Amino acid sequence: MTERTKPAPQGWLLLDKPRGLGSTQAVGMVKRVLRQGGYKKTKVGHGGTLDPLAEGVLPIALGEATKLAGRMLDASKIYAFTIKFGEETDTLDTEGEIVERSDHLPTRDQLDAVLPQFTGPIQQAPPAYSAIKIDGKRAYDRARAGEQVEMKLRATTIHSLEIEKAEEGSATLVAHVSKGTYIRSLARDIARALGSVGHVTYLRRIKAGPFLKSQAISLDKCEEIAKGAAIENLLLPLEAGLDDIPVLNLEPDSAQAVRQGRVLSDLPQTDGLHLAKLGNTPVALMELEGGTAKVVRGFNLPDVAE
Repeated sequence: MTERTKPAPQGWLLLDKPRGLGSTQAVGMVKRVLRQGGYKKTKVGHGGTLDPLAEGVLPIALGEATKLAGRMLDASKIYAFTIKFGEETDTLDTEGEIVERSDHLPTRDQLDAVLPQFTGPIQQAPPAYSAIKIDGKRAYDRARAGEQVEMKLRATTIHSLEIEKAEEGSATLVAHVSKGTYIRSLARDIARALGSVGHVTYLRRIKAGPFLKSQAISLDKCEEIAKGAAIENLLLPLEAGLDDIPVLNLEPDSAQAVRQGRVLSDLPQTDGLHLAKLGNTPVALMELEGGTAKVVRGFNLPDVAE
């Protein structure tokens, strides 16, 4: 086994997760390649679950970036997905058994006409085969045990919904959605609104928060870390997950105060969340109100003034 001599990495590895791999498995794989690559033990987490049957952008947080994983879970996402009309499955994807059929295959014009109903704030029932807990037990465990699972409606927002391609019997859409949106449920509801039934045959996340598919690396590329490839060439900085937050530049004395959890006063910046930095090094997320900044989340990164 390689001796762990390299410092623990800090930042984001953006994986292009293939179909068939679970998000937790992806985290385990990253832990393994870091270990085999000789990196010191570091925290690893992901910024938003992707079903094993889904593919695409999976942000993997390393070290101090794990403190931002919760923000990534709350971020909006963009998905491309294909609905096959005429058959609904119990899982609402290709893994399940067909539970309902319809001879009606909607046209593109009919699809165009119905999409405004699914844009903006909507209510949707999550799939019975989902990780939501019902009385302490996962819905998918209850469904697999043969229970009749009643899923409560949840509020979500579809920021945009567009047709990428429409053929007889299927359509591929691109949806920009808020957190908590189930694409499988969206596909089911669109099909039913068209007087048909349907299920998802293809699902790819093409954007997660600020992270784009063009930034994502393959598993093969990630595996190169285990063989000695420098992770710096693949790693995005911690602040890459905070592209919409203004920077609060600190002097060494104020950086030291922030690291000690102290409040900064008489600041001219506008109210709201800021990323406090000493030079290029993130120090903390701070909430600024009325010229006073309080630490929301501190980062223990090297090269910050002691």
